[in-house]
Parts: sequence; C-alpha cells; structure tokens
Amino acid sequence: MNSFDYVRPATISDAVAAASEPGSAYLAAGTNLLDLMKGGITRPSRLVDVTHLPGLDGIETLPDGGLRIGALVRNADLAHDPDFARRFPAIAEALLSGASAQLRNAATVGGNLLQRTRCEYFYDVASACNKRDPGTGCDALGGENRLHAVLGWSESCIATHPSDFSVPLVALDAVVEIEGRTGRREVSLESFHLLPGDAPDQESVLAPGELIVAVRLPGEAARFAAHARYLKVRERTSYAFAVVSAAAALRIEDGTIMEARLALGGVALKPWRAREAEAVLAGARPEDASFRRAAEAALAGAEPSGDNAFKIELARRIVTRALTLAAAGTPERVPALPASPFASLKGALLHA
Repeated sequence: MNSFDYVRPATISDAVAAASEPGSAYLAAGTNLLDLMKGGITRPSRLVDVTHLPGLDGIETLPDGGLRIGALVRNADLAHDPDFARRFPAIAEALLSGASAQLRNAATVGGNLLQRTRCEYFYDVASACNKRDPGTGCDALGGENRLHAVLGWSESCIATHPSDFSVPLVALDAVVEIEGRTGRREVSLESFHLLPGDAPDQESVLAPGELIVAVRLPGEAARFAAHARYLKVRERTSYAFAVVSAAAALRIEDGTIMEARLALGGVALKPWRAREAEAVLAGARPEDASFRRAAEAALAGAEPSGDNAFKIELARRIVTRALTLAAAGTPERVPALPASPFASLKGALLHA
C-alpha cells in the first residue's frame, strides 16, 4: 500500500475543501475502498475521513411522506428500521441480500452507491482496464466475461455495477443530495451513475471533492408498499453479487395495474430503469402474459458483450418472476434468504 495523508475534518465544508485536492478520496466504512487500496487498484494520496461529520447519520420523515436517509446511515440499520421496511420493503429486501451481516453492519448508504465494479480485470492490475487505467484497453472483451454487461456497454468497458441497494432506489425515483464547493445540488439516482461510453473511468456525475450527504425517497414511493419485491440470482445463495436482479413495484386497483416501477441490476454499469416495460404494464392486468410482454420490452435493447447471451434470457425470466411475486403481494416477513428465488416466505417479521 502506498503512503497517504489522513485528515478528519469537523464539518462538511471542510471535508469538501480537503477532498477537492487532487488524489483525495473519502473514507467512511472503507469496505470497498480499503480492498482497492490493498490491491493497488486505487492509490489515493489523501484519505478524508467523513465518519464523524455531523448530521449525516439520521433517517428523517419528510412533509410529503417521503424519507431522507443520511449518507452515513449503516445498511443494516436502515434495513432493520421497522418503519422503513414497512414503507419500502423492496429496498429493505435488497439491502439484506447484499454482502454479509458483518459488512452490512459497517457499510454506509453513500458508500453503497459509490462501490466499484467487481470485474476481475479491473481488480487485476496486470490486465488492461480502461476504467482503472484509461486508454489501456479492456481485456474483459476477449476474456472471461459471462457475468458482464448486456445493456449500455461499449467497446471501452463491459463491466457491471454491483449495488443491490441502488436497483430499487432507481425504480422508486430516489434523489441524491450532493455537497460541493459551490453549495448543494440534487441529482436523480437514475442519472447519477454514468454508462461507460469512451470514458469508463468517469463513473458518476460527482465532481472532484463533491460528497454525497443524503438519499431521498419521494412520498409517492410508499404507495407501492403492498406490491413490491426485489429478486436476485447469484452464483451462490449468499454473500454474492447479482448475476441478474430486478426490483418490481406495482400499484394495483380493481384488478388493474395503475402504475408500475421496474429496474434491473447486474446487466449494465448502472442500475437500469426499464421505463418501456413500465409503460407496457400501465393499464394491464397483473397476469403472466402482461409480465412476459414487460420483460421483452425491458430487454429489447440487450446485446451480449461476450459469452453472456444467457443473461438476456435470464433477465427476462427474473423480471417476469419479480413482477409475479410483486403482484401476489409483499409478504409480511422478509424471506429467510432475502431476494432469493429459492426462498420460502418463512423469515423475519419485518414488513408488518
């Protein structure tokens, strides 16, 4: 590990000023950053510790019925908050499906959004990777790429984004609050992460020194609580990233889908909002034929980036299954294996 400076500012403005210096990186729980530093994937010259900044660790109900979640709220604390789990069950289920209990106890909301891809070539400093070292190429294109992107990829990068948490957040129109040197701004989470294009090293809209201070959910997102699920297929049942995942939320009245929200994970370098599928579902009956049409619409633009054509059909099936489970109703209990298609509904009494 290379030498680096360590600073612990007392205010958000001091943190932003410190992190605006070239080579700086924010440090919260460090569950991803420290691994990257140990492997030589990233080599910051300064760590700006934000763990003691005031006002970033609270969960606040907003006047419109929405929720404001501080960037330093721990994943486990958010998932197990009874009011949050009842109002936004798909997000709680996504959080509980990610990593291990020990990591969820440490990892933060802001850090979850900013975690880096788990592409093997990104982590192998001997491999060419435009994301890690711009202009060197992408060894994943001709390598082991069965788990790589099928939507939004480019010849420069075929990696995927690893976050479970971000997928239902995108589906429910979450907004990211960002503090920078010129003040505070807001960006929809759907627009926050960037597709690779010709510059895969630019992963988000954050400018140097900008800090995520909160994530906000609108009050209308809670209207989907009765019919919302997150479903995740992984290569092993626990402690694994998604091969493909889907967050589905429906508002059903008198046997008709009045409104639908759908997002996919594991298929692109950002959580993928499937708006075309949502349009297909609006006004449809909550039945298998409708869900299959929505799945086709969601993956209409998908293309293999290598030996991963199977992911397209897998994604269609996961979308159909997630919509079917959502239509059946949010269970009172979080499954013992959260988000697993193999889970029974016997689990923790959290949503009730």
